[in-house]
Amino acid sequence: MHPEITIWEGSASFDPDLTSFGYFNADSEFIIDSEKVAVWCGRRLGFPVNDVELSNEHFFSAFEEAIITYSSHINNYEARDNLIGMMGHSTGSVDLSEQYIPPTLNGVFKLARQYGTEVGAGGNLNYYTGSVNLVAGQQSYDLNENTVNLEVGDFQTDNFTIRRIFYEDSSALSRFLDPIGFSGLANQELLSQFGWAGYGVQYTLMPLSYDLMRMQGLEMHSQIRKSGYSFQLTGKRLRIFPIPKSANKLFFQYTLDDEESDAEISGQSGRITNISNMPYGLKRYKFINSAGRDWIRKYTLALCKEVLGLIRSKYSDIPMTGDNSVTLNGSDLINQAENEMNRLTEELLELLESFSRQSQLERKSLEAQYLHDQLKFVPTKIYVK
Repeated sequence: MHPEITIWEGSASFDPDLTSFGYFNADSEFIIDSEKVAVWCGRRLGFPVNDVELSNEHFFSAFEEAIITYSSHINNYEARDNLIGMMGHSTGSVDLSEQYIPPTLNGVFKLARQYGTEVGAGGNLNYYTGSVNLVAGQQSYDLNENTVNLEVGDFQTDNFTIRRIFYEDSSALSRFLDPIGFSGLANQELLSQFGWAGYGVQYTLMPLSYDLMRMQGLEMHSQIRKSGYSFQLTGKRLRIFPIPKSANKLFFQYTLDDEESDAEISGQSGRITNISNMPYGLKRYKFINSAGRDWIRKYTLALCKEVLGLIRSKYSDIPMTGDNSVTLNGSDLINQAENEMNRLTEELLELLESFSRQSQLERKSLEAQYLHDQLKFVPTKIYVK
């Protein structure tokens, strides 16, 4: 008894029940092209000279799978370039596959906040203020004792990290520099150099960098030459240099370690954390350009070859009349399909890599460099008035 094998009839009429998922059944261009691609694949497989043991269901499902595969590769590369800026956004936002995502530095700033926390310049941690009651003649202080005043928490039960101890004098700006000129330190010296010391000039316009350099110089002078104030913090033991001569308060800023641990895990659900939950949907077929559709057609043909090879491998030898039989090329088709799919995937990935933001910036940089090299050979124009 000979096996019953379905032979393609040579034409294709779209039926929504013949696709595997139905993702694109509402797309009119998908419906039109699915019929055309089915006929094209059938002819590439040898029809009508050779029988093609496939049905329209195989062609339509392969066409749909090829579009899904193409869309998946495109989305992965888009997600790679946009992930750093989209992390933390809601996963229930609009479909990103058809949205323009402008490049911003928001993601970089988010990453930088963790460094700002350590230096007290932003971040996610709350900085609290505390103070130590200094005692005249006492150099060492145990922060577990009652001499410590805290804004929040208890040193007896909570773990904490002291971020900054205020022992510096007031800034140089408040002590030395007067932008109006009445203090006379910054401006009078400059006026004397110009021979204007005896005049009633109170203000001289100077570059802002001049004031900044003087402020830095005065700060260094006060901290190194004049100031001997310092401290040493080991564990919860604080040593003050020099030894206090009078009772006073020493202020500091601190953070609670429990809050730092909580900040590491925000606990917010429904947020983008990686490419697996970025809201990228399938590309709509009607918006895919001709180059993308050409790749999809070739990948569809490779999928059809694979299916046809599997079918022919099951019936590798078909008995004919008498002692004759026909040997089908199932294994050859499977090998061809695998090679073609691998080649098409590599070509697409290489193309996407060449269009990444990094690659585009590198090309622009090289283009600017080559243009600069060419312009060096162009004579400079001489303008005559």
